[in-house]
Amino acid sequence: MLAWTLYVSFAGAAVLACLPRRRAAAARWLALGVALLGAVFALAGVSEHKPGAGLETITRLPWIPFLGADYHLAVDGISVTLILLTAVAAVAGILFSWNIEERVPAFFAFYLALIGGVYGVFLSCDLLLLFVFYEIAIIPKYFLIAIWGSTRKEYGAMKLALYSFGGSALVLVGIIAAFVVAAQQTGVATFSIEALSRVAFPAAFQRWAFPVVFVGFAILAGLWPFHTWAPTGHVAAPTGASMLLAGVVMKLGAYGCLRVAMGLFPAGLEVWRGAFAVLAVVGIVYGALAALVQRDFKFVIGYSSVSHMGFVLLGLMTLNEIGVSGAVLQMFSHGVIAGLLFGVVGRMVYDRTHTRDLSELEGLRLSRALPFAAVTFVIASAASMGLPGFSGFVAELQVLVGSWRAFPAAALVAGVGIVVGVAYLLRALQSAFFTDDPGFAGGAGVAVGSGSRGVLGSVSMPERVGAVLLMAVTLAVGLYPRWLLDWIVPAVHSMLEGLGRGGVS
Repeated sequence: MLAWTLYVSFAGAAVLACLPRRRAAAARWLALGVALLGAVFALAGVSEHKPGAGLETITRLPWIPFLGADYHLAVDGISVTLILLTAVAAVAGILFSWNIEERVPAFFAFYLALIGGVYGVFLSCDLLLLFVFYEIAIIPKYFLIAIWGSTRKEYGAMKLALYSFGGSALVLVGIIAAFVVAAQQTGVATFSIEALSRVAFPAAFQRWAFPVVFVGFAILAGLWPFHTWAPTGHVAAPTGASMLLAGVVMKLGAYGCLRVAMGLFPAGLEVWRGAFAVLAVVGIVYGALAALVQRDFKFVIGYSSVSHMGFVLLGLMTLNEIGVSGAVLQMFSHGVIAGLLFGVVGRMVYDRTHTRDLSELEGLRLSRALPFAAVTFVIASAASMGLPGFSGFVAELQVLVGSWRAFPAAALVAGVGIVVGVAYLLRALQSAFFTDDPGFAGGAGVAVGSGSRGVLGSVSMPERVGAVLLMAVTLAVGLYPRWLLDWIVPAVHSMLEGLGRGGVS
């Protein structure tokens, strides 16, 4: 069933690409129907995967036989968690994109093509196939931002594409090198991730191959100092695209770091883990401090994503079960929470007020003009702060406990990042929604934008449904995290055992 998430997404993209521009309403409903159908297949497939079952093959067919590349789709507890995240993000992003008016069929065609690529990455158990889907996911991102974005959209799209392709080039070098060395070691040419993970690559090879592949993937995960594409891309992207960018596309990079770089090169990981843990902590604190001084509301959330993805990378470097499990749970949690934050800022606020400047928003008293947006942002902020009852609390607590066991000093510094995170979210919340400026009258007739006056439209039903969906998911995971951890922990345990056999202590 899980393979159909991939097929229906690409089929939907193909149909939408053929629709004429005037069929905007049909395009919206078709895109939503495809995303919902993908979510149904995801839920059905996930329900068939038993916790602790290990890596289960969905389909395996010869693809490029002379290279030893197969069309091999398989899942474990890590994969199914991220497939669920993709299903939720896809539906919510379409609901928050309901207001798109320009070239609607094309927008949703690119959107579903991106979703298909993401599903493909999480399902692939062949290294070359994973790389192909990884590249497929990059191309629609560029067009979604360059055509439908705002605020230096061409610059943001080009910067994101260049960083992404630069990282992909590093990954490709590492993949080809691993293929060649494995063939020399074993006499068998294969791109199977399972088979390559059992190859005892020379330690000298791993010492340079691991950082090349890890950095190549981690660029997309927002690793400092290669993070600068992320805030710019988030700000330039239309709301639905920024929700996907933070929600699932950055997770592709983190997933590649875990599944490929760490899984194939454990001896290299042992050498470099301390250095990358330091970079992850710098990203946590730098992203939080940068968010604290931003005046653009969307830049606040953009830098927040860099900070929270630092927890993912730090958790991966702990190499203990609680830390790595927390990193995977943080991927899911941040995907949901960041999507909700970008939905509020980009769609509910910016599309109505036509400004993201916090100094301008201070006078609009949006808590009265847009009460649903205010309540949603309060809940999203609480979740992002890591308050108990939300998914972020469980995920970040696990990462901190794991990092305390592995790098006590890093855990202390990461805790500073959490405190700063509370500060920048409270500042943004106060400025955007709850500043009481007597110079402005409350109610419907509020100032909008730079000096103009207008009436803010109410939050639409698609936006409300999308917001409620994301809030429900983060609450469900926060109140009962076991329903995800029962999948994640056995898969992480199995992977760490494999790393132990490869030489990681």
